[in-house]
Amino acid sequence: MQELIRRYGISLSVIMAAMTAFWLLALVVIPNLVLFKFSFRLYLPVDQLGGPNDVYTLKNYVTFFNSPIHINVFFLTILYSSMVTIICLIITYPLAYILAKVLKPTDTATFFLVLLIPLWVSEILRSFAWFIILSMQGPLNAILTGIGLIDKPIRWISGFQSVVIGLVYAYILFMLFPIYNAIQALDTNQIEASQDLGASTWRTHWRVVIPHAKPGIASGCVMVFMLCAGSVVVPTTLASTNSRWFTEIIQQWMFEGLDWNVGSAYAFLLLALCILFVSLVMRVLNVRLVDIAK
Repeated sequence: MQELIRRYGISLSVIMAAMTAFWLLALVVIPNLVLFKFSFRLYLPVDQLGGPNDVYTLKNYVTFFNSPIHINVFFLTILYSSMVTIICLIITYPLAYILAKVLKPTDTATFFLVLLIPLWVSEILRSFAWFIILSMQGPLNAILTGIGLIDKPIRWISGFQSVVIGLVYAYILFMLFPIYNAIQALDTNQIEASQDLGASTWRTHWRVVIPHAKPGIASGCVMVFMLCAGSVVVPTTLASTNSRWFTEIIQQWMFEGLDWNVGSAYAFLLLALCILFVSLVMRVLNVRLVDIAK
């Protein structure tokens, strides 16, 4: 706060802090507290609200643990969200290193512009575009069949493979940017010194680049995982009948079943596991929350 006041003055700093506090309270904290309260109350008719049956209970959470199907969908969502996170990390780490340390700054700016252009299109339209690409009569099967790689069209929209493809495409940049920023801050002389001392490329990355980029890697993994686990548009558009996403169940409870109480309990179970994942990533990479927030 002192640094903020020094740079912007007291008046502007107070306005910025007040706007941030309002955003956190009005749009994050209070709505979540309301939902948290709903998760411990039963879904009752209006005439029974405030009556003897309107009590705090764990029945909404018990509903989840009594449903093997929902438990299975829950863990599959976590599994494939983790898979998408790993795929994004494998793809973006070498790309981030090339952008930060190999390409010229002018080429890097052009490359980033190309990467950002798809973000100008809404996530719904991008998901529908992938639905068309991956369909049985879509351009992907037409190209693969035309060049002779496959004999007959592949059913891409089956299981979780189409959801994984759509999620990787939707959120891969959220992994790229933090890692790029972390690697860019690394002094190139350290890399050159490692190479001059005879270290291989793999050892240079393992002992020099990756330790420096750990906060960026942690930040990217946290963002991609939580965005994937909480995604609604991509799984709804690209999922098949045997690849349901946990957010779809939450949406059904709230908007189709109109039972916000059970839906809130399901949402907080997902939030609790996401927090556990964040803590695990921080523990594995040995980084602090302050490092991730930078």
